[in-house]
Amino acid sequence: MRQFTPEKLVIFDYSGTLSLDAPRFGRQENLVPALAETGLAAIGVATPEAFWDQIVNPTWTEGSTTDAGYKKVMVGRIAALGLAPGAPAGEIEAAASRFVDRYLVESRIDPHWRPVLSHLSARPDTAVIVATDHYAEATETIIRYLRSWSIPARKTGKGGTAPYFPVKDRDLSPLFVANSADLGAWKADRRFWEIIKLQLSLEHLRRLLLIDDFGFNEEEGNSYSERAKVTVRQAKTTDLLREIFQTAVEVIPFCLAGDLKYQEEARARLIAEAAARIDRFLG
Repeated sequence: MRQFTPEKLVIFDYSGTLSLDAPRFGRQENLVPALAETGLAAIGVATPEAFWDQIVNPTWTEGSTTDAGYKKVMVGRIAALGLAPGAPAGEIEAAASRFVDRYLVESRIDPHWRPVLSHLSARPDTAVIVATDHYAEATETIIRYLRSWSIPARKTGKGGTAPYFPVKDRDLSPLFVANSADLGAWKADRRFWEIIKLQLSLEHLRRLLLIDDFGFNEEEGNSYSERAKVTVRQAKTTDLLREIFQTAVEVIPFCLAGDLKYQEEARARLIAEAAARIDRFLG
């Protein structure tokens, strides 16, 4: 068994970067039918405004920095607001479970990323991290999507792999999923990256590449996508990476404005451009 010490680190954001369908789920024409068909509308969450303003935004901190999970915080919030008086607890839980499961199924990784991720997972000099501010359920979902492409991946944080390697005969991919819900901090927080550096033994990096939309591609109703927050998040995250890993940081802002993020041709083109820059970085 040998120790593998990567010289390069490539970090991908998930929602809005690897998965452009995750933000798409929040569009009104998709969200409203999902609320109705999963049963949430019947218990008081029938409109995008109710969903974002009453459910998601007030519970985002708990949902994205603890292991509570999307389903649990949603059920707790609906109960706290008294949106479904007299409704059996099981009915609320079932509706929330159906909704979250549907969201995760529709938050798949864009298939145009598959060649890039397959290539990266086989490189002996490069570590790869899918870093995301997300709910606890997302970790295994992302790992499952990658494994469906024969790309093994492991988690960081609680229950994660530590130390980073050794790897025997390269039978394990140097690809990890780092979820804020598992680490207890967001990507813009120092603690998120400090935990990753320590747990994955990333002490000898020479270069680092970050591919991230910084929330730009999220739906406008989601407070996470507010443009001022996006700008601050990009600057803070970049500075943190440079300081913590003590190496040069290159950033690829992965941004598709307006309806371009729903057009197959525009997605494929942006991913191809990012792939070319990744190749130059690995160069």
